Amino acid sequence: MPQKNKMGKDKIEKNKIEKIVFMGTPDFAVPSLKALNQNGYEVSIVVTQPDRPKGRGRKIIPPPVKSAALSLGYDIAQPASVRTDEFAEQITAINPDLFVVTAFGRILPENILAIPRIGAINVHASLLPKYRGSAPIQWAIINGEKKTGVTTMLMDNGLDTGGILLKDETLILPGDTSSILHDRLAEMGAVLLIKTLRRIESDGLKPVPQDDAIATYAPLLNKKDGCIDWKLPAESIESFIRGVTPWPGAFTFHNDRRLKIFKAIALRTDIDENPGRVIKSFPGELIVATGKGALSIFEIQSASGKRLSIRNFLQGNHIPPGTMLGLI
Repeated sequence: MPQKNKMGKDKIEKNKIEKIVFMGTPDFAVPSLKALNQNGYEVSIVVTQPDRPKGRGRKIIPPPVKSAALSLGYDIAQPASVRTDEFAEQITAINPDLFVVTAFGRILPENILAIPRIGAINVHASLLPKYRGSAPIQWAIINGEKKTGVTTMLMDNGLDTGGILLKDETLILPGDTSSILHDRLAEMGAVLLIKTLRRIESDGLKPVPQDDAIATYAPLLNKKDGCIDWKLPAESIESFIRGVTPWPGAFTFHNDRRLKIFKAIALRTDIDENPGRVIKSFPGELIVATGKGALSIFEIQSASGKRLSIRNFLQGNHIPPGTMLGLI
């Protein structure tokens, strides 16, 4: 039988999983929900965040998990807060065996985590204890990591601090943006979730405590965080652009005009120019000096224009050598 203190248990004993409460909100969580359905697990209710206004028209849009849950025929709860007595009573009445939580976007209080008989399992998009927090995919790319992965853990009341159950790794490829890597990790997380549940049902699992001494954090990115710092080395800027694509998007300024950059390649070259200065190149190229080396921009978009190859962009936008990009 599981210990009373589920969050600090030494082992999850062999258990049959019959009732699951699933908690998730964005696209990342959808493959995990679908995997539970496809593998015959009973999801008693899907808990997700409330519908919110999005886009220029501020139209009310349901979160992706809600749309997926409706298509699968699940009951849905969208509490404004997970800290109310009403929510605790609603979930307690289900008498769940397990919580499955992936990218829910809310920290669950201890009284909620104590409800399920077996415990609460989280699917996280990093190799914990590295990149705890809200934006692990983006920061792994921004920081130039060579690999990342997904982790299942037994949740406690900290921020991604619970005991590790299973991990799966993937290389971060040279062309990976956060969008591409997001989709790969979402599918990997779904596979790892099912593997974790099957291990619990067949043998049990022992959570491995995280080493807080090597933990790193991945804070949420804001729109302003996409501004390119040309003083960084070219390779770091290339990683930054991939990491913030599509959100919040990498950008710089030409005079007072904002330019969004989608794709660029670092050039290893010895130059003696101020970072941010456009340097002489072949027609149809835009090469910018950085703190170390230079960056060749391949895809770009002006504030009122379309996403274009740099050759097409330069046909209608004159940016001569010597131009300084960035905030003046």
